[in-house]
Amino acid sequence: MPKETTTTACDENLRYVLLGSVAPAIRCQEVEAAARALAELMSTVSEAEADFMLASWSLWARPDQQPPETGSWRTWLLLGGRGSGKTRAGAEWVRAQAMLHRAAGVSAPRIALVGETLAQARAVMVEGVSGLLAVHPVRDRPLFEASRQQLFWRNGAVAQLFSAEDPDSLRGPQFTAAWCDEIAKWRHAERTWDMLQFALRLGTDPRAVVTSTPRPMALLKRLLEEPGTVISRSRTADNAAFLAQGFLAEMEARYGGTALGRQELDGEIIEERADALWRRDWLEAARVRSAPDLVRIVVAVDPSVTSGASADECGIVVAGLSAERRGYVLSDRSVKALQPIEWARAAVIAYHHFRADRIVAETNQGGELIELVIGQVDNSVPVKRVHARRGKYLRAEPVAALYAQGRVAHVGTFAKLEDQMCDMTLDGLQSGKSPDRLDALVWALTELMLDGGLGRPSIRAL
Repeated sequence: MPKETTTTACDENLRYVLLGSVAPAIRCQEVEAAARALAELMSTVSEAEADFMLASWSLWARPDQQPPETGSWRTWLLLGGRGSGKTRAGAEWVRAQAMLHRAAGVSAPRIALVGETLAQARAVMVEGVSGLLAVHPVRDRPLFEASRQQLFWRNGAVAQLFSAEDPDSLRGPQFTAAWCDEIAKWRHAERTWDMLQFALRLGTDPRAVVTSTPRPMALLKRLLEEPGTVISRSRTADNAAFLAQGFLAEMEARYGGTALGRQELDGEIIEERADALWRRDWLEAARVRSAPDLVRIVVAVDPSVTSGASADECGIVVAGLSAERRGYVLSDRSVKALQPIEWARAAVIAYHHFRADRIVAETNQGGELIELVIGQVDNSVPVKRVHARRGKYLRAEPVAALYAQGRVAHVGTFAKLEDQMCDMTLDGLQSGKSPDRLDALVWALTELMLDGGLGRPSIRAL
């Protein structure tokens, strides 16, 4: 092959892998310059050497795409957003398993490939752009026999496709390794996984890799807690170089910060507690991009009673009320303040930024001191002291009812605040921590909508 052709091919391939291994913040011209320099260097090596380097996944993979170090693990769980590169990592792991016995001197591995359906397993895990056929160099590419739903490597390794719709198809076969894709979408997840565990019984250390965008399902939560599980996490943004131009910006504009976006883009498990005071569908249904003219705006503060690194956050939430008596949550300015003066300064800044009527501050444990601290920052700011006479759950119930009635909207997304809202039960938060942001929200909306006063009416445009 002429040198020019080899160099051009190397340049294109290296540009592809290099773009995927750099941070998105690096300017395009810097990436291109680095790719050209690396291509020039590799043009001095033979074609076989260049192919070997390009096929060496460990040189190009991000840390979250690298297999766990050898040790006593049973399951490698890769949780990531859409297009985050988890499928490529799974396929590369299977490729490594298929080639393993060459050096180890063990019998050819048998590998299970388990997908949501057989069609999905074939389309994504085998023939997809990041599937097994794509990640292999031509010289090592396995033969796929569609009629048998199997892949055959020249060295004797075999992989077989299975569907989570048919758990019993895993009875009988036995394997040294398994790749399970999109386990959160499996129809019979628990039974399929259990049948697979019985089948993973060949070799000295049978293991499985699981690649999935997470959902709050029982099996996934159980795997996260098992001592034999190693977890890797990735976001869609981590793989930005391999995605269509403008895709990330469009997705962030539509779904950034929402429960759906955090699940599908950031790879987070978004819990939905059946006994929680709030439901995420209430929040999503009433979410707006901007607020109308508001007749009142308050900044509510739930002060942290201790300072230091282990202290709770100080909840600071800004909310307003329209002439139609609909509430709008405008901002979550909560801070982890080392000193009281810090959260007081944050509250005063929010007060002036939103041209609020007053700061509403809970004084159960701080008393007059809270008002004095705010006065040290700006003594012109009016402060209304409120005192909690009921428990957090009882105070929150009527505010949650406003959401259930569709009378409160969030202007944008407030992920940490909304997590507390949808985790609040009679027993408090699952973490046992104080619902600081939620407390501030409750005080703000209670002042605006439940204590019966429009205060000093005025019109504000945001």
